[in-house]
Amino acid sequence: MNFIKQIKEKARKNIKTIVLPEATDIRVLKAAEIISKEKFAKIVLIGNEEDIENILRDNNIDIGDTKIINPEKSIKQEDYINSLYELRKNKGMTREQAKELILNSVYFGMMMVKLGDADGLVSGAAHSTADTLRPALQIIKTKPGTKLVSTFAIIDVPNCEFGENGLFFFGDCGLNQNPNSEQLAEIAVSTAESFETLVGMEAKVAMLSYSTLGSAKAEEVTKVQEATKIAREINPNLMIDGELQLDAAIVPQVAKSKAPKSNVAGKANILIFPELEAGNIGYKLVERLAKAEAYGPICQGIAKPVNDLSRGCKAEDIVGVVAITALQAQNN
Repeated sequence: MNFIKQIKEKARKNIKTIVLPEATDIRVLKAAEIISKEKFAKIVLIGNEEDIENILRDNNIDIGDTKIINPEKSIKQEDYINSLYELRKNKGMTREQAKELILNSVYFGMMMVKLGDADGLVSGAAHSTADTLRPALQIIKTKPGTKLVSTFAIIDVPNCEFGENGLFFFGDCGLNQNPNSEQLAEIAVSTAESFETLVGMEAKVAMLSYSTLGSAKAEEVTKVQEATKIAREINPNLMIDGELQLDAAIVPQVAKSKAPKSNVAGKANILIFPELEAGNIGYKLVERLAKAEAYGPICQGIAKPVNDLSRGCKAEDIVGVVAITALQAQNN
């Protein structure tokens, strides 16, 4: 059983309601069809019913009894407007602006999650990361005690002996552009917690660089070294090492040569990239060239589960992220 099948099995034990606000995207509707058949989550589609039904009919898609909500006709519209206004009035939002935003499917969906009418939201097939996460941070806000909201990608590589039989979490691949040492440490600790929650196995974290344990000296290398120290201070029990080159992090034979005393080198299942550019390129490279299943970027640090999609995603990718979001909601 592959990773995402295991996630679906866990999600079925406590069904959660997940909002998909991009309901006129055919990939989203195909995903809703799959989920309605596999029954590991309840889906709410946000959009104009007639537009959605036309697409369903033209493409022979059957979403079963999946709920469709049109913000313009919803009986909750006034409640959501009032709540959004109260949330944001100290930031200068007017009631008129709140009314306009509630007609936006992403904002409407976020209010559903905020007020407990849904358990999580998945967006990004047709929206940028900013357009998904901005309303999440404005409305749902950060989890108590969270210093940094970040993301990770779940990579499941077929026929791979590295990581956990080819399973890796990559962070941060979608949000923090050039994290400093403290932020990089927070990303590492959060991603390790997410790994252990979702996978149920011990996290082994490699802080990646082009240097291995001092083989090169530069400001970029020092940042990763300092981040590793800070992460150890945050969680002294965490298996983490750095800085490590990618091959030293995951290939046992290389680890024996480059980092023989490391308890992580050659065994890493979490790869923390030094900045966003490397992480984003890295996960998409592995997805395409290794024909891996890739899910995310998955968000961590938001008070309720909200997850982003790549605009290049497939319907199956959306299905996987919905399953992950449902499992996050169980643990919320």
